[in-house]
Amino acid sequence: MEVFVFGWRIIVGSIIGFLGGAVGSIGGGGGGGIFVPMLIHIIGFDPKSSAPISKCMGTGGALATVYYNLKRRHPTLDMPIMDYNLALLIQPMLMLGISIGVSLRLVFPDWIVTILLFILVIGPLTLAILNGRATWKKETILKKDGVKCLEYGTAGEESSNKSVSSSASCGTSMKTNSVVPFFANERIGSEGMNQNSFPSCPSNGSEKEANPSKQVEVPIFKNSYWREIVYLVFIWVSFLLLQIAKSQTTTCSVLYWVLSSMQIPISVGGSLYQAVNLYKGVKVIPSMGVRGTAFKKHQLILYCLIGLLAGMVGELLRLGAGFILVPFFLELGIVPQVSSATSTFVVTFSASMSAIEFYYLRPFPIPYALYFLAVAGIGGFVGQIIGRKMVTLFRRPSIIIFVVVFTISVTVILLGGIGIANMTEKIVLKPYLGFQNLCRKHT
Repeated sequence: MEVFVFGWRIIVGSIIGFLGGAVGSIGGGGGGGIFVPMLIHIIGFDPKSSAPISKCMGTGGALATVYYNLKRRHPTLDMPIMDYNLALLIQPMLMLGISIGVSLRLVFPDWIVTILLFILVIGPLTLAILNGRATWKKETILKKDGVKCLEYGTAGEESSNKSVSSSASCGTSMKTNSVVPFFANERIGSEGMNQNSFPSCPSNGSEKEANPSKQVEVPIFKNSYWREIVYLVFIWVSFLLLQIAKSQTTTCSVLYWVLSSMQIPISVGGSLYQAVNLYKGVKVIPSMGVRGTAFKKHQLILYCLIGLLAGMVGELLRLGAGFILVPFFLELGIVPQVSSATSTFVVTFSASMSAIEFYYLRPFPIPYALYFLAVAGIGGFVGQIIGRKMVTLFRRPSIIIFVVVFTISVTVILLGGIGIANMTEKIVLKPYLGFQNLCRKHT
């Protein structure tokens, strides 16, 4: 399927790819679980070709989303909507996890991967549902109380000079670019909710101050943390060069294992550099509010391991790392918009690396890859616009969380259904269903 042929399959696939890019963009988890079944059962690609093209589509959607978010500010804090310090802590270990996940995918039989798909998705899906439910209840209480600024605060220069006076029950004041009680620094969980604990909007301010309908946007060059971006790109390039070099060597040779082992110091060193800065207080994770200013050693180790696990499991199950990262960020108390944006930013590096690596391992049809990359990219950009307007219109950031739940559920149903069908077919044919030899499998 090297020559691009436009027909009904392309039309249907384009619609599904567009919707997958849009939904994955809003939720921050990507649409890999939607792209792969579409490429196999509608376009007609074999599984080996569908995987890299799916990565290209994921890269297109992620790049469009990141570009859209580069100008956007945090809804309540004076910072970009993407938390670069959190990304710098997670991304290096995520890249290592993806490399391990690729190897596990080659070793594990399909029936085990299918079973793990249903088991390992329970935790992130449950966290997302609980967070969405709790956030929805809090939003409902705030709306009933007449609070119309539940997740909108003025950001940037304008917010730094304005203060918000709380109601008489609070008796304090705060700046809108400081940590706000509800969405910025309270852990969103299933714990009981006291109506008196919620913030109120200023009673003497204008409606525009209390509830600005649009978040402040600033030029990209002023809104980006370029030092952190350069560091992340350096990690990405290092991993990419190692993966390309590995693809040119004999599998399981001494040079192959040397190149593979070189990934460990790069990833561990990258995350360790950021972890030490966070532990010493040189840097903070501002999207976590006051809890992002002081860390204990075991917390930072846990966060790094979560990044490793997200990459490993996401690649093994072909779900993408976002389905673990977004629920994890929400559990840290990070607002849904920032959780989605930061997750997409991190996943951009992994998806693009996988797409390039796949091409070196097994060239795939570039015309189809470029076309569907563009389709998913347009879908991702449109998804961001629609998602933002929905949150603004209904004043419910929990919409993003429910999109995450929907995306994970649809992905599990599609990939799980394909896995069960393949298992049934193989049981009838009675081939070897055990673990594969990594070296032989590569050969």
